[in-house]
Amino acid sequence: MSLFSRSLSQCLLSLAVFVSTPEMLVAAEEVALPRTMAWSAYNLGTTGYNQAVAIGKVLKDKHGVNLRVIPGKNDISRLLPLKKGRVQFTATGVATYFAQEGMFQFAHRNWGPLPIRITMLSNGLSNQSLAVAADTGVKEFSQLRGKRIAWVRGAPALNVSTEAMLACGGLTWQDVVRVEYPGYAAMWNGVVANQIDAAYATTVSGPTRKLEASPRGIFWPPLPHEDKACWRRLKKVAPYFVPHIAVRGAAISEESPHEGGTYPYPILISLADQKDDLVYSLAKAIHLGYDDYKDADPGAIGWAMHLQQFDWVVPFHSAAIQYYKEVGVWKPAHSVHNDRLVQRQKVLGDAWQTLQSLDVESDEKFATLWLQLREKKLTDAGFDPVW
Repeated sequence: MSLFSRSLSQCLLSLAVFVSTPEMLVAAEEVALPRTMAWSAYNLGTTGYNQAVAIGKVLKDKHGVNLRVIPGKNDISRLLPLKKGRVQFTATGVATYFAQEGMFQFAHRNWGPLPIRITMLSNGLSNQSLAVAADTGVKEFSQLRGKRIAWVRGAPALNVSTEAMLACGGLTWQDVVRVEYPGYAAMWNGVVANQIDAAYATTVSGPTRKLEASPRGIFWPPLPHEDKACWRRLKKVAPYFVPHIAVRGAAISEESPHEGGTYPYPILISLADQKDDLVYSLAKAIHLGYDDYKDADPGAIGWAMHLQQFDWVVPFHSAAIQYYKEVGVWKPAHSVHNDRLVQRQKVLGDAWQTLQSLDVESDEKFATLWLQLREKKLTDAGFDPVW
């Protein structure tokens, strides 16, 4: 291609960016995706699974891609296929952050911190929060003292987030009655059956509707955005939350919004070494196909380009960044933030390699040493270890 031709092409692309919104822009190149692709996602019937299937239909109809969505019952079963290379992408939740950090179930010697990269994420019109049964009379998180609160075995994404809500109210697990459940569905059945008083969910989750329709009713205590002390305590436990006003959910609407917090869900991730062409093309296909899947699930609206959160706690893939730059939504400040997150992952990865070089027989001792080394290395590098 001549210099003149390249310059003309660049000018035309710049003009397209100038006159088009991110949702309207259509680049000249074709989307190049493989004939088959595999993602892991949340379990059947969840909003995360439904959104993955809806996007899969668009990929099939528009680009001839056969997308296999593999449901996983928990974070390990969703991320293990990605770690093993059995799927190219995972549509997951806040476990993305836990896996990056090598914390909780990922502190085991068989896991460790993963070099995760985001391709695209969904920020819908809902919130993530701790709901209470309305018949308790609880109106703010500080009033949960002495109440029965759900704790789900093997589900730190639920439990840490619940702990963050309690922290907003100045409470800890020691201030409430912790009731253990084997899973998410059992927990919500427990609220309806008056076994517990509060449980964690996204505001559009199906089980929250059951509580809303039950004699107990549902109420979402607020996370007042002007309450700096609440948010300071909350983010010390769970830095992945951001303030947000929800207009969708059980007992929530545009006329009755919820002032609270949220984090992206689902988050479409790969590992850092995923092929650039694949990541680039998938980001482009999901963006350009938005109108065809946005109404397939109440949360699917969150994939809109203007709702992407480029300054979250996990870095974006370099090839996705390339696409976002081309459509004019990625700013220099985003690159500074992203580079810092990549550096954090490098510190974590180096610390993990150091620990693996030691002869530690006991899994329990290995996990303990990892937590100590992780905290030291992050602190020495100027990062907040959080936990």
